[in-house]
Amino acid sequence: MNLLINKIKVAVTFVAAIFFIGACAQNNSKTNVMEAPNEIPANTSHSNIDTATLGAGCFWCVEAVFQRLEGVLSIESGYSGGFIKNPAYREVCNGTTGHAEVCRLTFDKTKISFDEILEVFWKTHDPTTPNQQGNDIGTQYRSVVFYHNEEQKALAEKYKEEINKSGAYDKPVITEISPLINYYKAEAYHQNYFNQNGKEGYCQYVIQPKVEKFEKIFKNKLKK
Repeated sequence: MNLLINKIKVAVTFVAAIFFIGACAQNNSKTNVMEAPNEIPANTSHSNIDTATLGAGCFWCVEAVFQRLEGVLSIESGYSGGFIKNPAYREVCNGTTGHAEVCRLTFDKTKISFDEILEVFWKTHDPTTPNQQGNDIGTQYRSVVFYHNEEQKALAEKYKEEINKSGAYDKPVITEISPLINYYKAEAYHQNYFNQNGKEGYCQYVIQPKVEKFEKIFKNKLKK
């Protein structure tokens, strides 16, 4: 616990250094792209597989970061936490559905723990800004952990409390911690977005710097 908090203190400068320009919702192009592989390796025991659902701003950014993390078997962008069934991207962007942009991670517990996933989550976005990450503003961009079970809930609440007690941030961490009540996969063109659209402006000026800083901080936890 103390080690995690100390690491998060060091990472505050990393979060503060990221300058977001543009907005995820401003790019509505529906380029036909190939989806990222979501196949679990044949030698992975299903008893070792777990799932996490996290929101930390634009799901293109979250996806690009966690795709590179050792132990993450698959990742999918979607919408969660709202009251409309099968929401469309434009509806979510209007902020009228209650959904957050999230990524659903499938991971191998023998290679990465939920604790470590929380560490990456809290280090790679600003959890002190309500409904905002940089210029991406709206309830759909809120910082949130949608827990799948009581163990995930307890860990998320414990770490959030410890981070706030540590004074790692100048402002309180306001990350929402809520039960997963629904999840809807986002449109196909959102999947594997950064890898397929890396030359676009948002990818170049927002996602790329975020990924590069993530790779420097977590170089020992990157996929080979």
